[in-house]
Amino acid sequence: MNGDSFVSTQTPAEPQALTPVERQSVLRTLKSPRLLKTEVLAGLVVALALIPEAIAFSIIAGVDPRIGLFASFTMAVSIAFLGGRPAMISAATGAIALVIAPLMESHGIDYFIAAVIMAGIFQIILALLGVAKLMRFIPRQVMVGFVNALAILIFMSQVPELLGVPWLVYPLTALGLLIVFGLPKLTTAIPAPLVAIVVLTLITVFASLAVPTVGDKGELPESLPALFFPNVPLNFETLQILFPYALAMAFVGLLESLMTAKLVDDVTDTHSNKTRESWGQGAANIITGFFGGMGGCAMIGQTMINVKASGARTRISTFLAGVFLLILVVVLGDIVALIPMAALVAVMIFVSIATFDWHSIKPSTLRMMPKSETTVMLVTVIFTVATHNLAIGVGAGVLTAMVLFANRVAHFVTVTRTVEEHFDQEIAKYVVDGELFFASSNDLYTQFNYAEDPEDIVIDMHQSHLWDASTIAALDSITDKYEKYGKNVDVQGLNQASANMRERMGGKLGGGH
Repeated sequence: MNGDSFVSTQTPAEPQALTPVERQSVLRTLKSPRLLKTEVLAGLVVALALIPEAIAFSIIAGVDPRIGLFASFTMAVSIAFLGGRPAMISAATGAIALVIAPLMESHGIDYFIAAVIMAGIFQIILALLGVAKLMRFIPRQVMVGFVNALAILIFMSQVPELLGVPWLVYPLTALGLLIVFGLPKLTTAIPAPLVAIVVLTLITVFASLAVPTVGDKGELPESLPALFFPNVPLNFETLQILFPYALAMAFVGLLESLMTAKLVDDVTDTHSNKTRESWGQGAANIITGFFGGMGGCAMIGQTMINVKASGARTRISTFLAGVFLLILVVVLGDIVALIPMAALVAVMIFVSIATFDWHSIKPSTLRMMPKSETTVMLVTVIFTVATHNLAIGVGAGVLTAMVLFANRVAHFVTVTRTVEEHFDQEIAKYVVDGELFFASSNDLYTQFNYAEDPEDIVIDMHQSHLWDASTIAALDSITDKYEKYGKNVDVQGLNQASANMRERMGGKLGGGH
């Protein structure tokens, strides 16, 4: 289902149709039975998909499954009100579980929950410091690599569910895939993932098929979450223990959430408030911690089920995902436990295929794209998949993009030498053209004929700009070298910013060549 699927023709009783650039509001959705039905069903599908994931991530973190399920409930409900990206789903995630699992193993549940609360505080601080603005420095190919890597990770996470299982799992999964891929071509009135889950559950129950179910993943809670205050000493030693885990969780959570928000922006053709999303994630983690949850962040898989597969567009679907999750596990736990894992595997495989940017690996695209851009995408994918850590993958991609960009720009600087005569006196004139920074200025020193030049040298900087201390140091080294030969150098044409920088730092950096 595409980003403007909610634009379809409406009955006269319903509000006027939306254009793709308009955001579907909560009030508008509540007035439209058709739009509201889409949000409700999307929330139900997401809730069903969240249950086995939350249990699995709880196991990764080394905590009781109820802690992951309660975290998914409080995160989804909280972010529905606090977040800056409508229709995005936040819950307990594998990225957070991997970061914080060692703390649970070494210090137990109280320190674990305290770290979740501290991570939320860090996220609010980072939001106030403007961390969301850093998103502009993430190149498009890193974003493409991020999406492709997550699609691969979502698919890989389903592989264990298909190994060492009864043979009946395979035809059930195939039927589930047939429904999620085929049904939308016939009708989009009901989300295909929901139909797949219901149909496969009915088949396994009425045919009494012995296949793995949600109930096999772990015990579902029988009561509502209660307030929890971690019993940890309030001293510097505790802070030292919690700090590295909380900071890592804060960064990974914000990175995954902001990247997912950007992806949803693209899918829905709407903008989101990244700063609000940042502090909203922090507040949601604090709330989750005080209810004994394991914390979390945005989930790309469930978000794509909500936005792309089910067509949801508002906070209603996010809120209902959390509410339905709680009702399903607490009130209807016995029924939910009967859902075959094959149904959820089929849904998640569909999500991974729908999430992957297939255009990015077409031969025609690869031929057209500069090799450096393809390299950035591949580095992001490889590091993310190899480490299962989004922060490392995106960091490696951004670093690769920076190095390749600096290397490319470094070759754009040219130095042209001419020898002119003024009043029977020879003058060597050098015209420097290009942007001078640490990468391009390192070679500048070698572009001059110190021994062969006449006594007077003019360096014309009209067509260049000095960006950093490395360039000032290189210019100092050039003038110093000429002075050793007893020659005069006149640097001309610096723009005001470059001249101010040279006046402030020139001759004070030391070292040189």
